[in-house]
Amino acid sequence: MPTTPKILVIQCAALGYDLARQDGVLSRATGMTFQPLSPVFPAVTCCAQATIRCATAPREHGVVANGFFNRQSRRVDFWNQSARMIDGDRLWANARRAGRRVAMICYQQSLGEDADFILSPAPIHKHHGGMIDACQSRPDELAAELTHAVGRPFRLRHYWGPTANSQSSRWIADVTAALMQRHAPELIFSYLPHLDYALQKFGPAHPASAAAITVLAECLQRLGDTARRCGYELLIWGDYAITAVSRPVFPNRALRDAGLFCCRQVGRMSYPNLYDSRAFAMTDHQVAHVFVDAPADLPAARAALAALPGVERVQIAAEAGLDHPNAGDLVLTAQADAWFAYPWWTDPAEAPDYATHVDIHNKIGFDPCELFWDIPFLRSSSDASKPRGSHGRGDAPAAFAATTGLAELLHAKSTLDLAQALKARLDKS
Repeated sequence: MPTTPKILVIQCAALGYDLARQDGVLSRATGMTFQPLSPVFPAVTCCAQATIRCATAPREHGVVANGFFNRQSRRVDFWNQSARMIDGDRLWANARRAGRRVAMICYQQSLGEDADFILSPAPIHKHHGGMIDACQSRPDELAAELTHAVGRPFRLRHYWGPTANSQSSRWIADVTAALMQRHAPELIFSYLPHLDYALQKFGPAHPASAAAITVLAECLQRLGDTARRCGYELLIWGDYAITAVSRPVFPNRALRDAGLFCCRQVGRMSYPNLYDSRAFAMTDHQVAHVFVDAPADLPAARAALAALPGVERVQIAAEAGLDHPNAGDLVLTAQADAWFAYPWWTDPAEAPDYATHVDIHNKIGFDPCELFWDIPFLRSSSDASKPRGSHGRGDAPAAFAATTGLAELLHAKSTLDLAQALKARLDKS
């Protein structure tokens, strides 16, 4: 039976094909040639990661957004870390049954995953405010072991929020290298996030984005050198490309104006009343899932949203290729220069308390404004005019590259193709 080499799979958030080719920085650092890759739709983190793990499309694995709306509890849940959110067998199932070990480093929805080594950010939010930086791992002692090996702790403030920066990727790269050297699992998935932050904040053409690419090249070079010494083949892939945007779109304001979105007033502030709302939009970059309580309200919701400047398409889920119970009854796609913001209010005094804080679990949509400070008050911004990059449409190609031992992967044209080729490679063992 042929042997399969150890494989390191590095996901680089927001690695678009145009960026990968820019000045040849990444090719020189890795010694690899990058190729275009059509992203999964919606082109967002959790959809891409679930697809690469299951080798199936979102309509099958059920991860149709970074968030999940429970129609029974009427709660929106962004960035849930449970692996049980993803339906279906993992592409490594046969390899793991054959005794090969699998590791996941800083992947979304990895807690409880069918893997031997897991490391995930898992901060403790203290009852009276504040937070304890922490990671959760399998085995339990892995987080402490790898933190000690790299000589510095994980910091959530580098991973998301106004101070998010390249230190996040540097820490993850060092931890991944330590895992290779100490435990050498046969298959490793690792995630480098920092390029995404610069591109969302400043846009693809800004010097800060070019600097972020240089740091990515340094991380990939270090990981590539360690992989070669430890006998790993290497696959580098981007989940999506970020393109320049200049305007936010507010679907919940339109639904509120149409009498479909309900609010609960608490003093001068308003909070979403999803128990009584007939429709609301769970916004996610350039895609929004609109949940409509009754079929009779679909025409009114569709008409209100189709009239919004910046909306390119309003589709039922099946038309968008997302015919799964987790998807919205309607799926919105923004025009190329626009993105969807979650606010339902226009008067700043009406904003809920969490609007000016990093609070990824209470907001009913992804909020890129959390990447910005609101100076001089030292709180996160709620100014939706600030983001300069977004993603989700899926029409701009991502990028990928692989070492020669994984040559069969190089025929992939899409993220799904790439996942299926990787599964076939693993099944050979």
